[in-house]
Amino acid sequence: MKIWGDNPKIYGVYNKPGPTGKFTQKDVVASKKDEFSISGLAKEYQVAMRALRNIPDIREDKVKEISRKIERGEYYVSAEDIAEKLIQLC
Repeated sequence: MKIWGDNPKIYGVYNKPGPTGKFTQKDVVASKKDEFSISGLAKEYQVAMRALRNIPDIREDKVKEISRKIERGEYYVSAEDIAEKLIQLC
């Protein structure tokens, strides 16, 4: 890059003797250690989820009872009950 003309400000920057204002680190901030904490609500949630995992997905006693009723021909569901459950799902 060429600079034409008499510009003492620009020449002064490059012709200064001594240090050029290097960055010096004065304030050193110590980094904190990472912390991990669980709130009380989260701990209660963990306990509840653990309890739910121990409950079986299928209630065997209900399944056996309904199976026995079906085999004996005693299991009956009215059309109104079915329609009501379908409406609740929508």
